[in-house]
Amino acid sequence: MIRTRFAPSPTGYLHIGGLRTALYSYLFARKSKGEFLLRIEDTDQERFVEGAIENLIDTLNWFDLTYEEGPYKKDPTNPKSEILQKGDYGPYIQSQRTEIHKEHVAQLLASGNTYRCFCTKERLDEMRQKQTELKQAPMYDRRCLDLPQSEIEAKIANGETYVIRQKMPYETIKFKDLIRGNVQFDGKIIDDQVLMKSDGFPTYHLANVVDDHLMKITHVIRGEEWLSSTPKHIALYKAFGWQPPEFAHLPLLLNADRSKLSKRQGDVSVEEYIKKGYLKEAILNFAAFLGWNPGAGEENEIFTLKELEEAFSLEKVHKAG
Repeated sequence: MIRTRFAPSPTGYLHIGGLRTALYSYLFARKSKGEFLLRIEDTDQERFVEGAIENLIDTLNWFDLTYEEGPYKKDPTNPKSEILQKGDYGPYIQSQRTEIHKEHVAQLLASGNTYRCFCTKERLDEMRQKQTELKQAPMYDRRCLDLPQSEIEAKIANGETYVIRQKMPYETIKFKDLIRGNVQFDGKIIDDQVLMKSDGFPTYHLANVVDDHLMKITHVIRGEEWLSSTPKHIALYKAFGWQPPEFAHLPLLLNADRSKLSKRQGDVSVEEYIKKGYLKEAILNFAAFLGWNPGAGEENEIFTLKELEEAFSLEKVHKAG
């Protein structure tokens, strides 16, 4: 069965681009008689905004983007209602899955696909500055990759903090994107990403891959800004011995001057449009047509949600921003 997800971070209001991602993921699942779920990616606790999870749930409900699994409010009419969760693959709030993520990092350490990095912030800043001066792409220089086990144990016993980095394979990583076609990256020029921070919380990259696999996600639909991270994710799937999902990277939303859509040039949060009195049908049609059209011969210019479910396909999503 096809399973998609919308996995926002609770860092404020819902961006119009986030609504489009949710809508496309919902439509793709409905078109194929699949399942759509909501997962909250709150591993970056410093950016967490109080009330943002409730706001995300309320907004999806307002647009009738129903989901089979994920967090929901016990009382939808109460802004401060208790949040419950439904589905067989929870918890669906990422910060509640930390032990699961730690178990999987331990697997990667044991298999040699990750390593502990004890470099200080000062050392990393100095390294990046030198690389910039030499006009090199800033990336970790693997100083800690081959530390002897005795030295690692001594540093841990001494109370030195460390992160866990992904050991990127130095090989060509290829995949077929459902919108962009065949894509390939050279593993040698991809940074050894931090997967587990010194506070024990996973980064987006690790949690995203582990949770998508355990929640049986078959299709990952997300913004183009994540395209460069996809080889890291595919390398992680390979390290775990898992089959990667299909990927579809949506075109960027741009301002009139072709820069990335930002608050400086008008409303970008869905809530602003709702406050101004736009109908949900108007906003959904607006979001749907930001990068997609039903194709030649279609005379209908205004679609109900049900009609969008029937008309939508990823093949008709554009590549251009």
